[in-house]
Amino acid sequence: MTSLDNGRNPIDDFVAVVPAGGVGSRLWPLSQPHRPKFLIDLLGTGRTLIQETVARLAPLTESTLVVTGVRHADAVAQQVPSLPASALLTEPSPRDSMAAIALAAAVIEQRHGERIMGSFAADHVIPDGEEFRTTVRTAVEAARTGKVVTLGIAPTGPSSAFGYIKAGQALADAPGAFAVEAFTEKPDEATAARMLTAGGYTWNAGMFVVSTSVLLGHLARLQPTLEAGVREIAAAWDSADRDTVVERVWPTLTKIAIDHAIAEPVAAAGGVATVPGSFAWHDVGDFDSLAQLLTADASGTITMGRDAAVDAVAADGAVVIGGTKPVAVVGIDDAVVVETEEAILVTTRAQAQKVKDVSL
Repeated sequence: MTSLDNGRNPIDDFVAVVPAGGVGSRLWPLSQPHRPKFLIDLLGTGRTLIQETVARLAPLTESTLVVTGVRHADAVAQQVPSLPASALLTEPSPRDSMAAIALAAAVIEQRHGERIMGSFAADHVIPDGEEFRTTVRTAVEAARTGKVVTLGIAPTGPSSAFGYIKAGQALADAPGAFAVEAFTEKPDEATAARMLTAGGYTWNAGMFVVSTSVLLGHLARLQPTLEAGVREIAAAWDSADRDTVVERVWPTLTKIAIDHAIAEPVAAAGGVATVPGSFAWHDVGDFDSLAQLLTADASGTITMGRDAAVDAVAADGAVVIGGTKPVAVVGIDDAVVVETEEAILVTTRAQAQKVKDVSL
């Protein structure tokens, strides 16, 4: 897999923002609070997910910002040494996606004035970097019309793991973009199947492209306390007062996702557009989705991150990750066995979503 272009053709006024938060609780015990999934080489490519993300965005921009928690700041800096220290924005505590993205927008404007920004999570897998970048370029042009633009992913089936975007009319002043009629929270599979049969729906991958002034303007109207707070923090970010201001203001910021704070209410007013993407996209949300990205051996068993033997007896589709001891799986189809220094997980691919409920 590669995310690199043969050459660079950056967009002059475009800044990429990479929110690097969350734990990836459905990938426990591989992913942990001190070792979130974006810092792991999940696919055995030799690069972690955040390294892949930054490399995938590099041909689009001369400026990339990463927003992450203080706990992970040193690891992020080590993994992406090409980014200067000023490109790392650290959150003292999680306040959900809106605070992270708004902080980046305010810092961008404080440093450079208005820019087009794109927000792309650090833990997504996108094998076709070139097609992804073509879609982002289309979204940038749509954002120049004043819209909040989201990238829609062509569904590969009726999944209940993702939200959906309903596209409306094509926009005359933004070729390749469509008005967003509605966002739908994660539906059950039957509802998702009906939506796909009706047509016009894409998965909501949480990737947004928008002018900083448009984003912060909507925020000032819809979440004024949050907007004022990130503006105050941004004004002090590159000064000796940063820590004092962040410590005072950050805990007061509303904890809300960008979908609820901006995307849904602005879409209802006709201010959101979507650009459908034809590139493959995976959020590697659990061990079932991870297994779909890995290659099975001749026996049909999937292994990763281990050299010790695995024997699957009357156990089709077994997935074994990590560990140094031989593993035998007997009579359990689609079994999942994961071993780390901290814990051992035994489940099945069908139950993989329930891993998030483990309380160890």
